[in-house]
Amino acid sequence: MESTHEYCIMNTTPNIHAMIVAAGRGSRFGASIAKQYTLLQGQTLLQHSVARLAESNYIDQCLLVVAQDDSTAQTLSFALPIYYAIGGTERWQSVQAGVEAMINAGADESDLVVIHDAARPAVPTHDIDAVIQAAMLEPYGAILATPVADTLKQSYIASNTLSTPAYEAPLSHQQLNTQPELANSQSGYDTLHTYAQKTIDRSHMWQAQTPQVFRLGQLQQVLNYVTEHNLAITDEASAFEHLELPIRLVTGSRQNIKLTYPDDIILLTAILKAQFAPSS
Repeated sequence: MESTHEYCIMNTTPNIHAMIVAAGRGSRFGASIAKQYTLLQGQTLLQHSVARLAESNYIDQCLLVVAQDDSTAQTLSFALPIYYAIGGTERWQSVQAGVEAMINAGADESDLVVIHDAARPAVPTHDIDAVIQAAMLEPYGAILATPVADTLKQSYIASNTLSTPAYEAPLSHQQLNTQPELANSQSGYDTLHTYAQKTIDRSHMWQAQTPQVFRLGQLQQVLNYVTEHNLAITDEASAFEHLELPIRLVTGSRQNIKLTYPDDIILLTAILKAQFAPSS
């Protein structure tokens, strides 16, 4: 992939385009509806997330990337002018579809695209502005993230420690997810449990958040690379990491949590109430 570092770094006042990816179902959340349509304080997560972007002076419209069979988004009212694109099976494929829609609509390759999760409705406005301002000074982009605060454990899967045969290697969560038949093929394994294998040094560990902000043309190129090489990525920044292209980390608020599990509703409700409470 050819670098355009010099070209991008000179454009420190690019146009800003916003995108919210809302094509997923949120299988870990376990609800009967797509989690972006979960109601919190009378509005869906998606409406809250658009409203947060609307609070930034850098953003005046938003592209929503939705599923082909979505029949809900266009029935809602939003705090910004909205246009739409149809997403793919994976998150990065939805982002790729959004990028193509923006470029086809006339966006310049040196413009910035602000990509936000529909399930992060509590991102503070000053964090949105901070990551946009950081990306303006970078050739590739910047993302919100928080330093990991908790102790991290690497795990393995095995039967109880007394009956695990010494010659059999412990199973990882990834092995069980991709090869569930292994759970029944280990001799002497009646019940599998998770054990701590080692503690991970967290001194350089960060939890990625959104918005993630990138140069539009550079993002298009790295996502094409992901397609061509059949890579598995969990966010857009990881595509740049595969190519060893620097993405700046901007410290974000811990209030910017993502609705992933049902328990997160309690936390998000409390955060939104506190954010909207009148200051004394």
